Parts: sequence; C-alpha cells; structure tokens
Amino acid sequence: MRRTVLEKFPAGDPRGSWHAEEYARHRRDEGLAVEVVMDLESDAFLVVVLPQQQQTEPAW
Repeated sequence: MRRTVLEKFPAGDPRGSWHAEEYARHRRDEGLAVEVVMDLESDAFLVVVLPQQQQTEPAW
C-alpha cells in the first residue's frame, strides 16, 4: 500500500516521536487525517496521510 509522507523525523532524537506527534496534531487541527508511523528501514517517524484522505479530492 502506498502512502503520502508529509514529514519525516529521526527516531534517534532524544524526544523520540514527540516532534512527529506534534506535527501530526497540527495537521489534524487543519482537517487532515494523518497518523505517525515508524519506518524501521530509515529509523524515522513518518507523518502520513491516511488512505481515505488521499482519495478525497474537492469537487469544484
């Protein structure tokens, strides 16, 4: 499954996922459906758009 990554935060940061969670909270406040996931290969926390959000486009 493919996901859109909004931002990437290093897992080695002393605060762990704190920065990623804060960034995700701001995006949720803007109305985006996002979650924080751990990418083991790159050792980073990713803020990604949830699949149902990706498929929803404005019908202008």
